[in-house]
Amino acid sequence: MTVVPPQRTCSAWLLRAMVCAAAALLGACHTTTNAPPGTPVLTMSDLTNSGDFMSYIINIDAIELIRSDGTVVTPLVTPVSVDLAQLNSMTELVEAPAIPEGTYTSGLITLDYTSSPLVWLNLNGETLSAGPANVSGTGATVISVPVTFDPSHPLVITHNQSVRLQIDVDLTASNELQTATPPAIVQVQPFVVMSSPPVDATVMRVRGLFVTTEGVPSGFYMNTRPFYSLTSAFGAVIVNTNAQTYFNINGTVYTGAAGLAALSTQQQALPMNAVGTLDNLSGVTPTFNATEVYFGASAESQLAYYLTGTVTARSGNTITLRAADALTPLGATIYIDSVSVTLGSGTQVFEDGIATPGLTSANVSVGQQLTVAGQPSSFDSTGTVITVLDATAGLVRLRPTTLWGMLNADTTQNLLSLGRFAPGVLSFAGTGTTGHDANPSAYVVDTSAVPPGPVTTTGELLQVQGSVTAFGSAPPDFTARAVTPGPSSLQTLVVSWANGGSTAPFSSVSSTGLVVNLADANLGITHEIRTGPAALDLKSLAASPLITTTGADQSNLQLAIGKSTLTKGISVFNSASAFASAVNSSFTGTNKIFRLVAYGQYDSASNTFVAARINVALHQ
Repeated sequence: MTVVPPQRTCSAWLLRAMVCAAAALLGACHTTTNAPPGTPVLTMSDLTNSGDFMSYIINIDAIELIRSDGTVVTPLVTPVSVDLAQLNSMTELVEAPAIPEGTYTSGLITLDYTSSPLVWLNLNGETLSAGPANVSGTGATVISVPVTFDPSHPLVITHNQSVRLQIDVDLTASNELQTATPPAIVQVQPFVVMSSPPVDATVMRVRGLFVTTEGVPSGFYMNTRPFYSLTSAFGAVIVNTNAQTYFNINGTVYTGAAGLAALSTQQQALPMNAVGTLDNLSGVTPTFNATEVYFGASAESQLAYYLTGTVTARSGNTITLRAADALTPLGATIYIDSVSVTLGSGTQVFEDGIATPGLTSANVSVGQQLTVAGQPSSFDSTGTVITVLDATAGLVRLRPTTLWGMLNADTTQNLLSLGRFAPGVLSFAGTGTTGHDANPSAYVVDTSAVPPGPVTTTGELLQVQGSVTAFGSAPPDFTARAVTPGPSSLQTLVVSWANGGSTAPFSSVSSTGLVVNLADANLGITHEIRTGPAALDLKSLAASPLITTTGADQSNLQLAIGKSTLTKGISVFNSASAFASAVNSSFTGTNKIFRLVAYGQYDSASNTFVAARINVALHQ
């Protein structure tokens, strides 16, 4: 067996000399005598659409890819800390390293729970700390998860070309709540899927370091850095921009060419990130189309703490920020369940992706999801947890906020959740003009900026994306930019089994789909279809629904079954027939099921759940 580290190429092949010279300050370019390389563009997400976790911070010790000749390539060799729960809201472009060409048939990811994991549940819109445990009930340690690609769709690395490699760590399929009584315990049986899907419209973030605008007609080169790492740079990405691209460069907002011109004058090797979609993978350096670009202190800085969470209360210039994911100046990511943040007239306020002029700290109100940068001014008795953050000379980025509610007859919303929190956790005092504070049972949403869509009806569950009205200015309480009927959003079907699982969980399995046996004596307490914070019990239906891929995008099926202790680990299939065959052969009396998770839409008329992604997690 040969082990090959990644080649830290950082430019398009023909422009390699120019960009590597610019990136020499980073120590990011490195050539080897290995076989001619291609580039896997590693993207990572958590399929958990329901947001079961507020935080899930662990280390990823390694990612490996195994070629058909046994060669092992390690595109990620430096352990990185990551909050997997944050991947629920946006996919991350982790890195774009160069590796030897060839056909790769399997991979492996090593998850490390030993370094003080920070697992916090989102339990009915409230936070609860939990300890991860293995199947024997002791603390989870280091778990390596092998993944086998569909034999008909291996990962093919071609010289001078890029290809997408998607890694999904499915937290819903990986974790089972054992007890909700503090200290809560979640049983961990990691379920990870790797596949090589086509380039699509998936919105993702790419984080890294600025290199140069030279050689790109309307864009720039950046070197990728995984998650929160401050030391690694794994491969370059060409980022394209256009006339509508939003730039926030050290606290100054630009649009289009003006932003690109300002970026061209900036120092190399400073932090930045971009939001957008993958574009062209025909070259060794992938291209990315950016809708938003954040540079320097607007992205991160080694001089400040950056906290991302939800405002749950405000009094004067002090806000309470909950479920805060914090990036420290040393590059560590930590979770803070509740922290007071002081704002002031010197706090810069921006709205992500929108060049809104005249924003001040008054625009920060209850329910808003945001990122705030500042300095700690108080810690708890241990001296390690921030209790007060001073942002009077810092910045706030108002992030897109998600609202779930039931439509009232007067077009107001009966809130189910706002910014991931149940309304009972939020204090709406002071949010409105005198006598008009926001009322969670009659929450006023301005939809005038939303393009015409499906007709909504009273009592319908809606997902709304937008921003909260400035503090003290409601009504309206919220400005919508997108409204999606619940059944049209991505729904999650989840079933668990008790007593160590079941050897016969399905009443039927075929290429047309799966049907769960809801009469199984080992059926667990979870058997539902989740739409945001709402759940539909499968036992309330006339019959167990057919879970099918018929009607889903057949070019992007991702169907998996297995467990980390099998030789093949998690087996991934890209066709319904091969998946059905694997499921049938898995349940012959020995293997037991742990959890079933499917992602798609439920059709009540036909009692079918149409899913492009189905995960069958076997019990270890």
